[in-house]
Amino acid sequence: MIAGCGGGSDARAVGLREIPLPPGARITAEARSCDRGANPYCSIQLVVVDPRYSSSSALEGAEHRLLASLRWGFNFGQTGHEEAAQPPGNELRLTFAPAYEDLLAIDFGWIRRTARISHALSAAIFDRASAISILLERGPS
Repeated sequence: MIAGCGGGSDARAVGLREIPLPPGARITAEARSCDRGANPYCSIQLVVVDPRYSSSSALEGAEHRLLASLRWGFNFGQTGHEEAAQPPGNELRLTFAPAYEDLLAIDFGWIRRTARISHALSAAIFDRASAISILLERGPS
């Protein structure tokens, strides 16, 4: 679990166990990012791959179907290619997109991800892996 940015426990912390993934999908990169501004929070950034899918878009679709089956609600992400979802109660916000789309958004400066995640997305694309980028944050409380 990610604790507050300064360490210790934090009611706003998020953890990997809160991220539903299609069976067989595996995390290839993980990073924590914190904002210490007026409303401090920490997030988890992931790159997830699953070779059973023919494309990153197919893996994104599987993630969408899984979240829908768990009754998560959907809305728009930061870019036109990202999708965001919240579980019942809206305590979390999970944003996800195909690897190429998030890497392009990072390159244009539309979204920010850690260098580790950017490199992992680039590697997944170079390897022609079916991969998605995921960002998990605590939702409004």
